[in-house]
Amino acid sequence: MKRLRRSLLIISGNNPKSIQDAPVFDPDVVIFDLEERVAPQDKDSARNLVREALSFLDYSQVEVMVRVNPLDTDEGQKDVDRIARVKPGALIIPKANEQVIKQVEGILTKIEKEEGFPVGSVEVIPVLETAFGIENINQLMGSSPRVTGLWFNGEGLMAEFGTQRTKEGAELYFVRGRVGIACRAAGIDAIDTIFLDGNDYEGLANDASAAKRLGFTGKLALDGRQVDTLNAIFQ
Repeated sequence: MKRLRRSLLIISGNNPKSIQDAPVFDPDVVIFDLEERVAPQDKDSARNLVREALSFLDYSQVEVMVRVNPLDTDEGQKDVDRIARVKPGALIIPKANEQVIKQVEGILTKIEKEEGFPVGSVEVIPVLETAFGIENINQLMGSSPRVTGLWFNGEGLMAEFGTQRTKEGAELYFVRGRVGIACRAAGIDAIDTIFLDGNDYEGLANDASAAKRLGFTGKLALDGRQVDTLNAIFQ
C-alpha cells in the first residue's frame, strides 16, 4: 500500500539527537538533510551518521528519505554511493533535471544489483528549485520510474530570482499551481515548500491549505511542532 506523505519533517544530518528522536513527532516522512543544513567541514561525519542511523535505528513507523548534495559535486557522488547501500525509502536530488535523474537511475541500479536489493527499491524525489526545472517538469517526471514525487523548494527559486519569499507567498501561486497539476496528472506526490515561521501556526495552516487547494499532497515541516497541523490538513 502506498504510504502517506502529508508531513515531511526535515532534520540536519549532523544532529544525532534529532535523528534519533525524529519518529516521536509522528511525521509520515523523516528527511535527513546532507545538503543545506550541513556545513562543508561536516559533510563526511554527517554522511556517516545518517548511514549508521539507517543501519541500526528503528524507523519502521516512518518513511525515511535523504537529501543528498548536488550530483555534480564530490559530496553528492559520495552521498549517493554510501547512503543508497543502506536502502533509504528515497533519495532527494537537489537542482534536478532530466539528465541528473537519469544519472542517479544508473548509479542506483548498479548499487542495488551489488547489494542484492530489488532493482527500483530506492525511489527518487527531485527538487524543483530552478526556473529550468519548472519549465521542464514533464520531462523530469518521465526521466525515471523511480520518481514518485516532486518537492517544490520556493526558497530556492526565489534565491535564483535574487529575491526573498514573502510570508503570504502570493509570488509562488502560479508555480505551485503548475506543479500541483503536473503531479496530479502523473499520479505522483506533490510536496510543498517549507513554511519558515515555526511559531505562526495560523500562518502555517493557511499556507498548507492554500497548497492543498493547488494540488499538493504534503508539505515540509520545519520542526516537530508543525507535523500535527500538516497531517490534519492533508488528511
